[in-house]
Amino acid sequence: MKKIVKIAVIFLAFIIVYVAYSNYQKFILISGYAAKSVASSVFVAKRSQNLVEHTDNNFSPVNWAKNTVDTINKTVISKVFGLKPRTAIYREGVGAVVVNDDFNENTTYLIPQRDLTPKELPFPYGNLPQKDTVFSNVNYDKLETVVENYFDENSEVNTTRALLVIYKNQIIAENYSEGFTKDARLLGWSMTKSLMSAVCGVMNQQGMISKDELAPIEAWKNDERSKITIDNLLQMNSGLEWEEDYTKISDVTKMLYLESDMTVSQINKKLVGKPNETWNYSSGTTNLLTGIIRQKFKTHQEYLNFWYSDLIDKIGMHSMLVETDLAGNYIASAYGWATARDWAKFGLLYLNKGDWNGEQLISEDWVNYTSTPTNGSEGVYGAQFWLNAGGHLPDAPKDLFFADGFQGQRIFIIPSKELVVVRLGVTYSTLKTQLKNRKILPNENKDVVEFELSNKDSNKLLKNILNAIE
Repeated sequence: MKKIVKIAVIFLAFIIVYVAYSNYQKFILISGYAAKSVASSVFVAKRSQNLVEHTDNNFSPVNWAKNTVDTINKTVISKVFGLKPRTAIYREGVGAVVVNDDFNENTTYLIPQRDLTPKELPFPYGNLPQKDTVFSNVNYDKLETVVENYFDENSEVNTTRALLVIYKNQIIAENYSEGFTKDARLLGWSMTKSLMSAVCGVMNQQGMISKDELAPIEAWKNDERSKITIDNLLQMNSGLEWEEDYTKISDVTKMLYLESDMTVSQINKKLVGKPNETWNYSSGTTNLLTGIIRQKFKTHQEYLNFWYSDLIDKIGMHSMLVETDLAGNYIASAYGWATARDWAKFGLLYLNKGDWNGEQLISEDWVNYTSTPTNGSEGVYGAQFWLNAGGHLPDAPKDLFFADGFQGQRIFIIPSKELVVVRLGVTYSTLKTQLKNRKILPNENKDVVEFELSNKDSNKLLKNILNAIE
């Protein structure tokens, strides 16, 4: 009997070791995600560790991680099942980042120089209250009911933190969940991709970059990738290999939680499709573009400053902070933070066709280019913005385009209705279940199908808002 027990114990130990070994890198990525999330939320957004762990990180497998916050040194150490811990550090001015084994804590870093001087103008152009405007065609009672009903504090699936409706440059509805206010910084996730696109638009307006130029990547010069243009990268139809899957060890999770320089991840990928024909959503492509933008400046300091001086602070998004990787590149694929009102200003810049209070920051042609469907996307994607050109949101106008981020971050821009709607929060999507119930056909684009399924709630929200504006 003892022999049997001993064999069973040995076998069990073997199973535990095998499972731990085979999932080791996955656990490392989970720890990296947890450390980064807690560090940014605590030190950038000024939330408590308890709130972050119970609202942002309370889903499996991220909630497996145990987090230790050091408020003096501004670091977070996270580990899963006692395995190798991961550390995220906070750096004033450029946010939090996960460090690797070769990180030198004495390494200095540059921060962007910013002008945070408030302008004595009404919203959205300054810090004064907006003009007292009442629109006769807006049913304010109906709109207030729509906005209030969208907040369900008891929901464990859909927790909206901020909802803002702007009509003709004026806020006509605004609401926040308990614990959040108009001054709360909220993570935009992939809405930051659209911000990067806007930086390219500003550079284009200033003659610094052209969408038609070849991507200046040395490693591509002598192979078939040499034909890839800036346009192909902005529209994500370069044909480059990339796996965007956050549920496992994939290109995107390795980039975000293992790489020190996130601009190189996509560079090393081979061509698996044809430029301008094969659309494939890729955070690696966005960060590659971030690196290309950096090449356009003589110094790193100029690169850091430009995003703020010529776009972000220019339109008064003073709460905005875009985090950088260890190499000093903006992580434009995912890590931009701002208040709901400042995210709304970004939407208004596009609603007004690149004009900001009389100054043309982005050309109207570039805005039109942004909202033009990418080849191969079935009408759902433009230049780092999502579209409704294909009518996937049936109750919204087809000229709708929007910035979109993980867990339901949205800036909806509807030119024909002179409307911007911002929704920010945490959504634990039932997308996986929906995908299981909806078999994807061989010729269907998985990203398009996910887009359809994940935007049912958005369609309903927009329909109700539009019904309140007669």
